[in-house]
Amino acid sequence: MAKTSAQRQAPYRSRRNDGEGNRRLSTWISVRAYFALRRLARHHGISQREMIERLAIATDDRILKTLDLDTSEWNQYLDVTR
Repeated sequence: MAKTSAQRQAPYRSRRNDGEGNRRLSTWISVRAYFALRRLARHHGISQREMIERLAIATDDRILKTLDLDTSEWNQYLDVTR
């Protein structure tokens, strides 16, 4: 019996989601954000995926630099439970 598209994709997605590997992101964004992302990626000569990754990591790094280790703010930001 032939597999459905979802049945064929499941093992592929499972392999991609391997601990420190990749995570799937599926969402809707505003038209303004969509075109801004396209412009930014094209301006930097990178894919939209790479642009999203760079923006997220740069913003995260900027926030982490403002937080002291092992403080309630640090734990709250990282959602660390002890």
